[in-house]
Amino acid sequence: MCGIVGYVGSQQPSGRPLEVVLEGLRRLEYRGYDSAGVALVSPGAPLAVAKKAGKLANLVEEIDMHPLPAATAAIGHTRWATHGAPNDMNAHPHVSDGVAVIHNGIVENFALLKAELHAAGVVFTSETDTEVVAHLVARAYADSSDLTVALRTVAQRLQGTFTLLAVHRDDPTTVVGARHDSPLVVGLGDGENFLGSDVSAFIAFTRDALELGQDQVVTITPTTVTVTDLAGTPVEARRFTVDWDAKAAEKGGFRSFMDKEIHDQPHAVADTLLGRTDATGRLVLDEMRIDESVLRAVDKIVVVACGTAAYAGHVAKYAIEHWCRIPVEVELAHEFRYRDPVVNERTLVVAVSQSGETMDTLMAVRHAKEQGATTLAIVNTHGSTIPRESDAALYTHAGPEIAVASTKAFLAQITAAYLLGLYLAQLRGNKFADEIALVLDELREIPDKIQQVLDRAGRVREIARWMVDTQSVLFLGRHVGYPVAMEGALKLKELAYIHAEGFAAGELKHGPIALIEPGQPVFVVVPSPRGRDSLHSKIVSNIQEIRARGARTLVIAEEGDEAVRPFADEVFTVPQTSTLLAPLLTVVPLQIFACELATAKGLDVDQPRNLAKSVTVE
Repeated sequence: MCGIVGYVGSQQPSGRPLEVVLEGLRRLEYRGYDSAGVALVSPGAPLAVAKKAGKLANLVEEIDMHPLPAATAAIGHTRWATHGAPNDMNAHPHVSDGVAVIHNGIVENFALLKAELHAAGVVFTSETDTEVVAHLVARAYADSSDLTVALRTVAQRLQGTFTLLAVHRDDPTTVVGARHDSPLVVGLGDGENFLGSDVSAFIAFTRDALELGQDQVVTITPTTVTVTDLAGTPVEARRFTVDWDAKAAEKGGFRSFMDKEIHDQPHAVADTLLGRTDATGRLVLDEMRIDESVLRAVDKIVVVACGTAAYAGHVAKYAIEHWCRIPVEVELAHEFRYRDPVVNERTLVVAVSQSGETMDTLMAVRHAKEQGATTLAIVNTHGSTIPRESDAALYTHAGPEIAVASTKAFLAQITAAYLLGLYLAQLRGNKFADEIALVLDELREIPDKIQQVLDRAGRVREIARWMVDTQSVLFLGRHVGYPVAMEGALKLKELAYIHAEGFAAGELKHGPIALIEPGQPVFVVVPSPRGRDSLHSKIVSNIQEIRARGARTLVIAEEGDEAVRPFADEVFTVPQTSTLLAPLLTVVPLQIFACELATAKGLDVDQPRNLAKSVTVE
């Protein structure tokens, strides 16, 4: 989950390597903010290293107080702690005899390797697994005098997950990287090259990039990029161009990235829909490389995901089952492969991940493929591992999401899942063309409706500020409102650090109603009265039940729904839309509420404690 960045440029030492690396770390800090550090190399000079516990600002302050020398190459790291406390000693880079190493991942056999090094007289100064790697690379370099060979040799001994970057004081125009089950991409410049956990590390300097595959090693110099496998065999990496620029990853005048990304959602949905139909109006998903005969034969769909992405999968389940009449299961990816799931060649496994690097989801994809299933990735990040290892991909085109708590990715994932459901219905003949066209037309109206919700969110923000000292909030929903309730609770937990739970409203009388006491705030996501009337009337009854016991009811309902008003302390309205598409609107007030309440508490909504954006370890 850590952020890593590497740079090599002119053979004349300058301040650019440090500038590039610090800018990259600033853009990668969402991946970990327990500590940060840099290492610089320059011809004829010793390694220059600075590292500091806490956020990147602490490192910058340290460098301002103790300036680093000009350099030709540099590596930088922002940490999400796994082995060892988040302090100066455990911060990366780790150094050994002229080598500096940074690492994203977990070396599972580090204890065995550390014992081997101890026996050889090596003295350790940190509690990390990464320091083991630094010592191993230094010893391998002493044997070969070639940093690429040394890192390749060491990588073959490591078990677990890793992306490693290394520099050596004797090779000041080279940075070497290696990856196994952890992300790494190459940025291509003019007389300079870059490495990063993702493209945001170098997007301020170039939009030209190379994908790196599993178990590959890359060596960059100012003018060359060489990729091999772990055995040293040359590999041709795929080149791609990033379709967004540095400005897309800036706050744009908003108080936080999360606030900006909530307001990005109309564009995120619109861009995910863009270009998905041909001249006749039929759905065309260009990334779908799966033979149509295979999709027609699918008799079960399994969605694998974690966190917010899993709730997007739950929304998708309702829509896909309704449109396609195919049973859909939603599995937490970290449970999927450990419970002997029933999948076969007629199963479509849909992996949902914003980053495309979520380790649990990646492992679920691999397990599904081993069982013969067809795999499809719904992801936001080009060049990431999950779509490369899946049979096909459906990209969400939401642009960079920097805030740790996901917002626009959630709506984009739901939108992409709707497109998948409609495409399968079209392919399998479950829906007539005009029926699909009507749904697509309504989907195209959603961005404007999201904007309407954003434009009238003042009361939601006011209530959030008023509730700043609240210690517990409950969320209720039925049908597609149930996963929206769970997502609303997750957002509040992530950002405000208070108790929050989402329930299926029908479960109230089966236990959760015992939590209701006078003053207890409860958000209720109400389905449209224009849909299944019994569903609407039942949730209105739920509102009456909790109101009778003293709950403070905060109701999200569509415009014109007067039946809920007598039983609601507050009503937040959303524009009318069909039941299955409603989550794209009803979740927005809950996102705004969580963001505003946490902001009022003085908390960092972009970097919540203990969390990182991309979970790249199990």
